[in-house]
Amino acid sequence: MLIEIHAIQNHAPNNLNRDDLGAPKTTMFGGYLRSRISSQCLKRSIRTSNEFKNLLGGVRTRRLAQLIEEEINGTEEEKTSVRKQAIKILKKIGIAGKKEDDPQSSMLVYTTKDAITKIATMLLEYQGDEKDIDEFFKNQFVTLISSSTAVPDMALCGRMLEPTGDVWKKCNNTVEAALQAAHAISTHEARPEIDYYVAADDVKGEDAGAGFVDEALYSSSCFYKYFSIDWEQLVENLGGQVDLAAHTVGAFIKAMALTTPSGKQNSYAAHNPPDGILVEIKQNNTPISYANAFVKPVKPGQRDLVEESIAQLAQYVSELDEGFGVQGERYWFSPGGRYKFKNMDCLGNFDQFVTAIMKEMGFDWKAVQEVIVEKHDA
Repeated sequence: MLIEIHAIQNHAPNNLNRDDLGAPKTTMFGGYLRSRISSQCLKRSIRTSNEFKNLLGGVRTRRLAQLIEEEINGTEEEKTSVRKQAIKILKKIGIAGKKEDDPQSSMLVYTTKDAITKIATMLLEYQGDEKDIDEFFKNQFVTLISSSTAVPDMALCGRMLEPTGDVWKKCNNTVEAALQAAHAISTHEARPEIDYYVAADDVKGEDAGAGFVDEALYSSSCFYKYFSIDWEQLVENLGGQVDLAAHTVGAFIKAMALTTPSGKQNSYAAHNPPDGILVEIKQNNTPISYANAFVKPVKPGQRDLVEESIAQLAQYVSELDEGFGVQGERYWFSPGGRYKFKNMDCLGNFDQFVTAIMKEMGFDWKAVQEVIVEKHDA
């Protein structure tokens, strides 16, 4: 089963995702310049959102030894001892820093909070022979980091971990992502604009003019966003926990709709939710992006930019249905039923929308949430 999510989201002036020069990211599509938000940026904003926080079980960091130390609820002497031992073991398995007693590893390690807790507890409680401790924990570290992966964020986004050293060769450190995320692109031609701004000096003096002058680039765009979730891969990654997988899908849809990347939000506050979300539930595993609906850029006329984007999307979906056949069950949401979608009923309440999707998948959304929340609180 495949769960595909398509969204039309119009953002006020913003710089949500910057390039190396500080300008909004762009791309050429259909021969026209478009605004762009990278898939990495979108996934991180969803993964760290309030809607997803109860499911956040992964940690991506170079400060693994520091996190292990912070798990110790003991004396400063015990914490220091655990940190030094952790750094020593991390060196032996090839992911520690080069400097002596350096808490930063040489690479980003994506592991789970559960693995970190277990490693810290073992280091604190080890009662074996001192001469065997290095070999014992070298194998334990590798085993826990490799095998502790059944958490929603890692199950969705996957993991590619390629440390060096023979001790890793017997382990499978890769988690195949259940989620595919496209770069969001503007449905219309979009060129960044220049914001010339000044800062005034609150304390007046003889010098006239601004205390600071600068320029920054920004843009305002209506985006098409696309995500695809492989249900079977998600369940497999979560060790067969189907309720947790269902909650992960529901929480992802909520986070996708209610979360905006944080880039320069203090300056622009472009917190604009989607005006239209299309979710498809397919029994075949053939993903289809509708980005080509916007090869010809949308231009507002009698209809506004959002309405025209939705109409262009709906027409393209209808044409693909005619050419290839209807691909699965579909659900359309627009707040308050504001924007209609060709040949589809419109759900105007977001909770009812998510509930309907879960029902189509065979789950009671309210019951799934209650079960997971109870487990999290426990």
